[in-house]
Amino acid sequence: MNKMQEPAFPEASTLRWSYASATGPIPLLGVTIGDMFDQTVAKYPERPALIVRHQEIRLSYRELQHQVNLCAKALMEMGIQKGQRVGIWAPNCAEWCIIQFATSKIGAILVNLNPAYRLHEIEYGLKDSGCSMLILAADFKSSHYTEMILELLPELTDGTNGQIQSSRLPQLTHIVRLGPEKQTGMLTWDELMAQGEHVDDAALAARQREQEFDDPINIQYTSGTTGYPKGATLSHHNILNNGYFVAELQKLTHEDTLCIPVPLYHCFGMVMGNLGCITHGAAMVYPSAVFDPLAVLQTVQEEQCTALYGVPTMFIAELNHPEFNKFNLSSLRTGVMAGSPCPIEVMKRVIQLMHMQDTEICYGMTETAPVSCQSTLDTPLEKRVSTVGKVGPHLEIKIIDPASGQIVPLGNTGELCTRGYSVMLGYWNNPEATAAAIDQARWMHTGDLATMDGEGYVNIVGRIKDMIIRGGENVYPREIEEFLYTHPSIADVQVIGVPDPKYGEAIVAWIKVRDGAQLSEDEVRAYCQEQIAHYKIPRYIRFTQEYPMTVTGKIQKYLMRQTSIDELGLQDASSTQTA
Repeated sequence: MNKMQEPAFPEASTLRWSYASATGPIPLLGVTIGDMFDQTVAKYPERPALIVRHQEIRLSYRELQHQVNLCAKALMEMGIQKGQRVGIWAPNCAEWCIIQFATSKIGAILVNLNPAYRLHEIEYGLKDSGCSMLILAADFKSSHYTEMILELLPELTDGTNGQIQSSRLPQLTHIVRLGPEKQTGMLTWDELMAQGEHVDDAALAARQREQEFDDPINIQYTSGTTGYPKGATLSHHNILNNGYFVAELQKLTHEDTLCIPVPLYHCFGMVMGNLGCITHGAAMVYPSAVFDPLAVLQTVQEEQCTALYGVPTMFIAELNHPEFNKFNLSSLRTGVMAGSPCPIEVMKRVIQLMHMQDTEICYGMTETAPVSCQSTLDTPLEKRVSTVGKVGPHLEIKIIDPASGQIVPLGNTGELCTRGYSVMLGYWNNPEATAAAIDQARWMHTGDLATMDGEGYVNIVGRIKDMIIRGGENVYPREIEEFLYTHPSIADVQVIGVPDPKYGEAIVAWIKVRDGAQLSEDEVRAYCQEQIAHYKIPRYIRFTQEYPMTVTGKIQKYLMRQTSIDELGLQDASSTQTA
């Protein structure tokens, strides 16, 4: 496989406006996920493909293909047709990976259901997507999936062989529960897989040939802070190419072993992780069902992982683990930080202490499959720790004035938009929301505030909704966070805005102090004096041990804002809208 060069980019002297496009020496992949998977198996049949530590499962590419094909044939035997939706509601496990590739082979649309969903949310996801089959774990943390499903579908107790009829969810006809224990009305995983023995290989091959790479193959629900989640509908072409080029820019090969502690239900896990690996013959390694920093450190050492993925909060947890210094992480070479802005100081520590000299930053969103910008191995260190890189191969980006829609000059702040193969097909059954997000020229509006420099490097400065307006001054939380990260006693910090009757908004800093360190509010403010403008100095400081966050590790600033309003007694001024 030819190795990727940095995407072709215009000379800096030709750039005047915040627009960039990139080509590259390698064309887009014009194949389905199932066909790409089979091509890789043919090249590297005996190479390790999937290692699931907590299940003690180790499969070569040939062995994984056998499991995938058997599952695909089982779905056919169960009557799953092209275009029908199959939901999976489970933390990271081998079955997740198998069902991902099995559905791609038969044209079923995999619906990723957040493992943290509760009853109302799972009902909405199943109903909105119209799932015909649900595959679920028995439980996850405090979520007892089986109990929730029985409450939602009491008629399950009358079902046979996992086939049901429900007035509440009329399209849902089959439920499969992971694990060996039998539950009335549900098939076990082994019972599902046994169905595959009734379908021959020729029938699967014929079904696989019917698929087109522009077909929808995946629905991922956005975690939106207002309104109901929206189902971003993605094609083979969207996610296969995105996973491929993210891995290609890291120079992954069949000799690499990638540790994937990020959740599979999110693009980071199933696209950048799984698809990045299978397009290059690399090994996928799941250290645990859910993120555990100790499990990550153990896995990297024992499996000799060469690459590690994670959101910044995960890397912070690994670096700050009390046993961090006991592990030999020298096998690591590269990896990706993505999902939320990476603090510069954290990036420096990862490079220095975790031996990840080739660590790259990726930026994107679910609706763009997900990555739009990425640093590369050739990106200078100062750019890797201060930007999200340049536009990815075969994509375009621009930064616009949110009010006028016009492209802003270089260096100016505006909304980042992206266009190209990665942009989703649309939101499932929601043309109004699709039209609001993707304009007539097929630009996806991200809602992120960004700047672009003369070399095409992009810096994310915040969310449009996160921007704090204090006394007429626009304040970007990211800038204050980056400064406070330089304090030796601060392990992590998140900045938000709260209502203020005099200035409109006031600044609040939620601070995590490093283990063994002590820090006072006065010391934080004294550190800020003469270093940042007076209006950027936090008025309120809250010391905390944890932040509210999604399963993917994204900080939920809107929940922090509400908590701060309640704690500070600012309810009367809470009509002011910020994060």
